Amino acid sequence: MASLMVANCSIRLQACHSSSFLRGKAHSCNRENQSDCGKTGKMYPQYHCSPPVTGNTQATMTINSFAEGGDGGAPSECDNKYHSDSEMVVALSTGWYSGGSRCLNKIRISANGRSVLAKVVDECDSVYGCDSDHDFQPPCPNNVVDASPAVWKALGIPKSQTGDYTITWSDA
Repeated sequence: MASLMVANCSIRLQACHSSSFLRGKAHSCNRENQSDCGKTGKMYPQYHCSPPVTGNTQATMTINSFAEGGDGGAPSECDNKYHSDSEMVVALSTGWYSGGSRCLNKIRISANGRSVLAKVVDECDSVYGCDSDHDFQPPCPNNVVDASPAVWKALGIPKSQTGDYTITWSDA
């Protein structure tokens, strides 16, 4: 019982909390995949961290086009390229992106009774946003796996359910 309590205590110590807030600015953004656009004056939490990664890390999966002209905006951070919506690619929240340490590595995503491998190509910025570099979208929450349409399709998630979807993931 003592070791269980120690394990729970250490998990609590590793909790990730907002470090500050970013004041939003209104501007049009690409709403292709139900993307949020920043709102003037709204305060958005900023995170430099993400929850600890385990063999079965819970996350919120969002949908994103990494294609040129898609709602992902600029080319991907890891390889400075755009990626087709048919590619199995993802962006991770800032803490999980870890300064690019997961770039071009694969992660395993599980949901809906299925499991797929996807390549990390970008950061879902949890610190900055509401500017042209981020398509005027607010910062990402600290627990996001932003996935291409191909990942959603491979997991068998109907288009009517795209938005925020609970998944688990791990390094592959």
